[in-house]
Amino acid sequence: MKNSVAEKAQTQPCVRCGAPVSLQEALCERCNPLGLAQPSSSQAHGTVFLGIGVAVLLLASLAGSSAKGVGPFTAQISAPVSIPGGLSVEINVENTGSGAGSAACSVSTTKIGSAGLTEIITTERIEPGASVAITRELKAFGTEPIPLLINCGS
Repeated sequence: MKNSVAEKAQTQPCVRCGAPVSLQEALCERCNPLGLAQPSSSQAHGTVFLGIGVAVLLLASLAGSSAKGVGPFTAQISAPVSIPGGLSVEINVENTGSGAGSAACSVSTTKIGSAGLTEIITTERIEPGASVAITRELKAFGTEPIPLLINCGS
């Protein structure tokens, strides 16, 4: 009884039909009647690695082509107005590219003591050549109006 358990532990399923085969083989006698050379584990791992590499390259090219022509975006920001809890600004963003897309704009300041603070503002989808005006409340810069800069990338 103990010997049959040890024999079962020394087997693996056939890669085609699932029948038990020894650890040194990948295919059973029914799936490989001519006794052809068995695929090695390095071949199997190499095939998987190649498949993953091809998938990553395909996804990268799809991501690159989906963003092609979007932007650059130009933006202007109004003088900030103090409101309870922050500053209110109006931002005008224009899509100067050839494809529609959303802009992610970074609002910052160069005022000593506040430099390094930023807030990210995203816009709705903007068609090529179109612009959008949005009003936002900024909480990162306090309630005292300070000079603000905006950058929507290029």
